[in-house]
Amino acid sequence: MLDFLLDNEYFHSVLISICCGAIVGLEREYKNKSAGFRTVILICFGATIFTIASRLGNLSDDRIAANIVTGIGFLGAGVIYQGRFSVQGLTTAAVIWTMAAIGMLVGFGQHLVGISLAVVMVVILSLFQKIETLLASIFLTRTLHITFKDNSIEHLRAFEQFLKTHQVEAVRKGMEKDDNRLEVVFEVSGKKQKVRILNESIIQLEYVYAFSNM
Repeated sequence: MLDFLLDNEYFHSVLISICCGAIVGLEREYKNKSAGFRTVILICFGATIFTIASRLGNLSDDRIAANIVTGIGFLGAGVIYQGRFSVQGLTTAAVIWTMAAIGMLVGFGQHLVGISLAVVMVVILSLFQKIETLLASIFLTRTLHITFKDNSIEHLRAFEQFLKTHQVEAVRKGMEKDDNRLEVVFEVSGKKQKVRILNESIIQLEYVYAFSNM
């Protein structure tokens, strides 16, 4: 029985899919993501099993891919949610989607390609995050949602002048009135330090009722 498993191509594919999932899963678990070690392994493992089962059933490759991608889409959608200030879980959903693709490749017998892509994924998730942090430290673009205490246009003009004094680029994106309060959306760009100081200064403005920074 053991000799049969060791010589079986499909058994090798299953083992390789677990290894690929473990490579990426360790990085996700280390960063305490919702799709961690076990979840990522099971995604890759499951995609490989479905691919093998489809091959054994003599289904066409395009039907295999279409059905797995459709199924994995529901799983990926489940980890995306609207946070207090931004949409969360997009990277995790992309990891789930990509790991399913790697699992499919392994199921088709492309073992070396699957392992190589799993390693590339870890590089993207870790190294590229540092690049994003570096870029953010140099230049940031944020959306400011400002709610003034009343609907006086003078408060808006005062706030626009306030933005100019903080050496950031600001573009008004929208404006509306709600419950006798003026709500305005600005897109603000500038150095990270300047944007941080801007946020701290907005808190102290008496004519600002509430604001959020996304």
